[in-house]
Amino acid sequence: MKRRSAVGLLVLTGVIWSTGGFMIKLIPWPPLVIAGLRSGVAALVIYLYNRPQKLPLGKYTLGGAIAYAVMVIFFVLANKLTTAGNTILIQYTAPVYVALIGFSFLREKVSLIDWITILIILTGLLLFFLDELSGASLWGNIAALISGFGFAGLILFLRKQKQGRPIDSVLMGNPLTLCICTPFIVQDVTFEASIWLKIVFLGIIQLGLAYILFTIAIRHVTALDAVIYPVIEPICNPIFAYVFLGETLQFFAYIGGALVLMGVIGRGVLQIKKP
Repeated sequence: MKRRSAVGLLVLTGVIWSTGGFMIKLIPWPPLVIAGLRSGVAALVIYLYNRPQKLPLGKYTLGGAIAYAVMVIFFVLANKLTTAGNTILIQYTAPVYVALIGFSFLREKVSLIDWITILIILTGLLLFFLDELSGASLWGNIAALISGFGFAGLILFLRKQKQGRPIDSVLMGNPLTLCICTPFIVQDVTFEASIWLKIVFLGIIQLGLAYILFTIAIRHVTALDAVIYPVIEPICNPIFAYVFLGETLQFFAYIGGALVLMGVIGRGVLQIKKP
């Protein structure tokens, strides 16, 4: 696969991921119930897509699985405890962690262009959700921060397996998430068709399909690419929120969105021009 095709898959992944915020808010169940059932469905999808010949027990596979479970559980928690804007903004500080750890862990050099891109993206995201940032939802903000650490860790561990089967980390991470959340599922789940349809969508499309595409693409790009290009997610997220929940965009959102797109597209153009 060419790098350009891999970048296209990463952007598509970001669009699919962006449906998670408003869908989670539409489901009235507790966050750990949603997280567990969503991952249970996704586990089946990924297993049917690419079942392993043997049980994957490598240290990087297990590390990626743990990071994945941390990311998805705390993402759902954050969406329930604070605003979607806070959740996405704080989670997408992940490029900074990847850049800081990436060289020592992966030996992938971070260039000046990368650091400028990170600065532009973080500035754009801050402006994009300027009106939604507050300290009122402290625990939600903390959950989003932990989810960002999980996101960065997942990308680093998946990239470490670029010559192997990075999808195994996601395959193991989903059952791990389901196991962690099972006590809450048994206690709180109800049987309502409309809610279960949303859970199935989150499991099959928003997690299952998205991470199949993501693990295909990550073998052909750097770790920083893998976290920067899906940043289209916080652009599409409020668009879906407006369409389905009636949430409107503010003035700074347009400026912030333009900065994020400028950073991502500009870096992509400069990368293509490199010999």
